[in-house]
Amino acid sequence: MPLRFYNTLTLQVEPFSPASDNTVKMYTCGPTVYDFAHIGNFRTFVFYDLLRRVLSLNGFRLNHVMNITDVDDKIIRNAVAQGKSLKDYTDIYTQAFLDDCATLRLQRPETIARATDHIDGMAKAIHTLEAHGNTYSSDGSVYFRISTFPGYGKLSHNDFSGMVAGARVDVDTYEKNDARDFALWKSPKPGEPFWDTEIGPGRPGWHIECSVMAREFLGDTLDIHAGGIDLVFPHHENEIAQSEALTGQIFSRFWLHSEFLLVEGQKMSKSLGNFYTLRDLFAKGIAPEQIRYLLASVPYRKSLNFTFDGLKSAATAIDRLRNFQLRLNTDKFQEGSAERLETLAARAQTDFRASLDDDLNTAEALAAVFEFIREANIALDSGEFKAGNVASAKAVLDSFDSFFDVLKPTVAEGGLSDMEIEKLVAERTAAKKSRDFKRSDEIRAELLEKGVILEDTKDGVRWKRK
Repeated sequence: MPLRFYNTLTLQVEPFSPASDNTVKMYTCGPTVYDFAHIGNFRTFVFYDLLRRVLSLNGFRLNHVMNITDVDDKIIRNAVAQGKSLKDYTDIYTQAFLDDCATLRLQRPETIARATDHIDGMAKAIHTLEAHGNTYSSDGSVYFRISTFPGYGKLSHNDFSGMVAGARVDVDTYEKNDARDFALWKSPKPGEPFWDTEIGPGRPGWHIECSVMAREFLGDTLDIHAGGIDLVFPHHENEIAQSEALTGQIFSRFWLHSEFLLVEGQKMSKSLGNFYTLRDLFAKGIAPEQIRYLLASVPYRKSLNFTFDGLKSAATAIDRLRNFQLRLNTDKFQEGSAERLETLAARAQTDFRASLDDDLNTAEALAAVFEFIREANIALDSGEFKAGNVASAKAVLDSFDSFFDVLKPTVAEGGLSDMEIEKLVAERTAAKKSRDFKRSDEIRAELLEKGVILEDTKDGVRWKRK
């Protein structure tokens, strides 16, 4: 079965391949860096990572661009209130975002583009739209005239034919279905930062930023544009209007959107006390792998209910995977191979990939792997599992982790490396042999304090991180 994605533009699941050169030209909407990114944001950013990985698994090369919005209404308001320049203010949150992405093991896009590095390109694009008759000016600001783009509404599938002509909106975000001419360029206000450009002083509106950066790095037509479902309207609808008015070409062939995240069944908000950044969760002792697993476990087009019970279940699932891996690495096996287990491993591999290729059905992919582990553990307990079955079982885990990437524990700051743990385990073994049980117990306690659990078995000592 070919790789397939649900296309918001057509409302259909369609086979996907890049338009040319086996390279996927993909643009994803990154963070607006006015604060630390929250767990709802990272539902979308984990989706981007999974999307990258499934494209790579299908043999495609990637040219992935993600923007950093480092100028908008909120950013300016906060920076002015703190007496900081835009750059000084946004650098803090940009670096925090990149650090968080690395902690969650998100692959880095080929290009990360900051909006403020491309202001001249935005002004040039707006100047071209003016020449095409798509804009008008008012009080120094420039607006896109929606009535000049007949296809407006084709992504959100809304009918805007009855909208009030000439009604316009100045803020960067506005109410759903409130179709109004939107600001491409905003005139400067007293005390706010601005840029001198070929269309005069001011700063860009939010929507033009993505259109210009996408085109600069990827050309007129993208293979994939992705984002959260909340961006369909107005942001992505406006991107289509201005981009296609600018170039006369289709802006993106595929549009992919991840659904909302709820926290304990409610919309996340600071007033409800259920607003979490990654840092908040780490402070509660939750490992990055738990968060990544939970965010990845629900298919991206389904709403995800983020709960602390869910995080506990994620930890249990990861432990099950790691314990199986530990058995494969440390158990002693009889020679030979059980054909039934080879068949089960091959089926798990096939079902895993088929599920991922079916519009990133991560739930079905996980089911395929855990069903194999269940059968393999039974075989391990009964002695059916043989030395010849180890390689195929490890291959199932390798396939799983090339996508979900949760098997290797995060080493906490000040934690022990694998080599340091092995050295202490060897020292403990030597201490036990010399009947120095005091030292042996001290080493076990030291390792436990560092989050390492020892298990003495007939085949030797096993260890794992908590």
